[in-house]
Amino acid sequence: MPDQTPNPPGQPSAPSTPNPTQPATPAGPTINIGEEYGTAKKNLPPAKIVLIAVAGVLIVILIASFLKRARPQAAGSLDNVNAVEIPDQGSTMVALTFTLTNSSDKILYVHSLSAKLKTASGEFTADAVSAIDFNRYFQAFPTLKNGIQPALMPETKIQPGEKAVGSIIVAFPVTLDAFNQRQTVSAVIWPYDQQVPVVLTK
Repeated sequence: MPDQTPNPPGQPSAPSTPNPTQPATPAGPTINIGEEYGTAKKNLPPAKIVLIAVAGVLIVILIASFLKRARPQAAGSLDNVNAVEIPDQGSTMVALTFTLTNSSDKILYVHSLSAKLKTASGEFTADAVSAIDFNRYFQAFPTLKNGIQPALMPETKIQPGEKAVGSIIVAFPVTLDAFNQRQTVSAVIWPYDQQVPVVLTK
């Protein structure tokens, strides 16, 4: 049997003839990258619905804040204001007598007491003097005692629904004439563990 003559080196083999009966491989589907990752228009609800939802949440938050806002633990009235000028000092000593009613369901413990004065020239605050000094001030200024009640002191305890009537004495750095032309004067009572004071104004 004669040997088969090999193809000379470097000569390419003849290409295979495709089978005309074999169907052509169809092309793959076209991929749209924009559709693959999505867009805000396709994935988010309409802007109108989003705005309505946000407005609803804000309304609920505002209502909850209004209902839970800090309120004074008590109420009352500023019943009497008696003032005398301190000679040669340009200051006025004031006795404020008030009624304080515990309007909450918890015991009110008085932490501190002060007063606030509002005049055309500005606002002034003053801490209440110690109750043990009341008699000394009454001796120096007898008219200061008119209409006064026993001192309401820090640590005073007022039961729910109960009333307390008391007085404080303060000194403002204004003349008596300026005090008499005031806009308002207030007694300020700070209870323990409260975010807002009780302010009684006249």
